[in-house]
Amino acid sequence: MPTMRAIGPGSLSSFLKAVLDLVRLLLLVLLIVLAAGLLYGVLAAFNPAMPFAQRVRFDGLDRVQAWAVVLVRMLTATLFVTGVLVIVSRLREIFATLKAGDPFAPENVTRLRVVAGGLAGLEAVRYAVWILGTLLPPQAAPDRPNLSLTAWFSILVVIVLAEVFREGARLRREAELTI
Repeated sequence: MPTMRAIGPGSLSSFLKAVLDLVRLLLLVLLIVLAAGLLYGVLAAFNPAMPFAQRVRFDGLDRVQAWAVVLVRMLTATLFVTGVLVIVSRLREIFATLKAGDPFAPENVTRLRVVAGGLAGLEAVRYAVWILGTLLPPQAAPDRPNLSLTAWFSILVVIVLAEVFREGARLRREAELTI
């Protein structure tokens, strides 16, 4: 029975890059929809004559407060999708180097650091949204986020992987200089 290769053309890395290409496309479409919705929400909050502007209701909140809730949620979703898009884009670039059979490309170190930063940013946005949500009326405020040890552990793992890739790139460079 043939075994599946991890890197190179026709490998698992090639398949994962194709999946990430599709996910990236879907995220771009979602980001465009969210940005358009955010723009519409800002306009509808100040212009009650716009379609659907009067239909927004949240537990008896007035129209302006209800739109504030919608806008905070749309902004949160937009920030979240943007963060995920950055992470997916960098992972695509990493998998492209794996597909090419070059896992220790020096650029992968920076890409992994961006992924770690993106994951940390997503976690920070969760906490920031909760803090900002305390300014909203109580019935519209988001639930208090729990401290996700899994997320922070994952961030640390990606940081360590970035250093492993940095060391791999350094060793490869040294081997290329050796006669």
